[in-house]
Order: sequence, then structure tokens, then C-alpha cells
Amino acid sequence: MVGAAISESSGEGIGSNSILSQKRQLSSSDGAKRDAKKRSIMLMELEILDCPICYEAFTIPIFQCDNGHLACSSCCPKLNNKCPACASPVGHNRCRAMESVLESILVPCPNAKLGCTKKFSYGKESTHEKECIFSQCSCPALDCNYTCSYKDLYRHYHTTHLEALLFAVQCFQEPYGVYVTVSCIAPSAPEVGNFSYDLSYTVDGQTMTYKSPKMKMILEVSFQTPQENFMLIPNNLLRGDMLDMKLLIKELKQE
Repeated sequence: MVGAAISESSGEGIGSNSILSQKRQLSSSDGAKRDAKKRSIMLMELEILDCPICYEAFTIPIFQCDNGHLACSSCCPKLNNKCPACASPVGHNRCRAMESVLESILVPCPNAKLGCTKKFSYGKESTHEKECIFSQCSCPALDCNYTCSYKDLYRHYHTTHLEALLFAVQCFQEPYGVYVTVSCIAPSAPEVGNFSYDLSYTVDGQTMTYKSPKMKMILEVSFQTPQENFMLIPNNLLRGDMLDMKLLIKELKQE
């Protein structure tokens, strides 16, 4: 269509339009090359932004030795500030170029296909994933591998397992006694809300109580003994294999 329009113009117009057309074609070609270059940058192996020592995502500051070998700030003291590749000192000179590259790279949320539109600097997307409203939660029921959003998981759990709330109460037998903890299966997003809980255990007329200031939000039930936010019932207060406890869950008001 462009060629036909040019051929119908006057002789002077043909020359000027032809030059203009060539310029446009060159400009379009240059633009396509720039777009392709941008795409190639976006499609580059993001592993180059990981520390070559611990293989974790780089975070600022990034250090380099005299020979240009990189190391993250966590690895330098573990290596006694000695480069494992060439034995040169490392941990004193910042690699500003790599830090600039790191700040310029934006990656989409791991839940982009599920509807999240947010982007983050490389290495920070995993932090957001714990708070992302689109994060997938795993059903805590035994032998159930169902995963979905926390809203759909409530519906699934109520329909399939005949329970209305998704609060995981776990007990861990340890040498000193039993650790009891309660978690809410949902992302730590404002839309979900925050909860606290009170636990009480009575045996031989004695009552133990534990008040949690804030319940832990999880996407999947963990079977590792908790390091915080738990109630410890010592062995001398255990009676049999069952614990008769009272649990009160309260929703915290938004500040």
C-alpha cells in the first residue's frame, strides 16, 4: 500500500517520499533491533545475578576481589575475606557495576500467571511471595495435595474436610516436652487480617496458659519443630498420649 501511494505522486514527491520511506524503514529496523536487544536482556540467564559461592541471589552490597571475582556480603566473612577462586582479598571493594545491574533488573512476581502484576528487583520476589494475595496455599489435611489461593482453600477445606477454618494446630514431641503451636494458612496480606491466640492446658488442678501476640501466617504446613511462638508443656505435666487443651483465636484490629 505504501509503494502504490508513492508511485502515484509527482516526480519530486517520489524522491522525497522514497528517502522518507527508507528512513522510516531504517528507523523501524533500528527499533526492532532495540526491542530484540531488550528482549534478549530480559531473557538472559538470571543465574549471573546469583553469588557464585552460595548460589543465593545477590543483594547490595556486592564485593569483588582484585581479579574481579564476585562475592555476596554474607559469604565474605565466612571465607575470612579470602577469594576462593584466586586467594585475593575480598570483602573490601564494592562492585558498583554489578550493583547497578542488580538494581535495574525487574522480575515479575512468581504468581504473575495467577494475576499478580507487581515487579521487584531480582532476589526480592520471594519476600513478596509470602505476602502476595495470589500465593498458593497447601491443604493441611493428611494425604491431600490440593493447592489454591487461601480463599479457595477455605472453600475446599470446608467442603472436602468439613471444617470451616484453616488454623493448623501442631504438637511436636521433644526431649523436654511437647511444643504446641498454632498457625493460619494464608499469605500475610492486609486483606487476610491478623490473628492472635490463647492456649491453656490444665492437669492435676494446675493450668498453664500461653498468649501469642500474633499468629504466624504460612502457605504450607511445616513439620519442623518451631523456634518461636509456641507453648512448651514439660514432660512432668504430660498425662498419656492426648492433650486436653483450650484454644481461643482472636482477630486483631487493623491499625
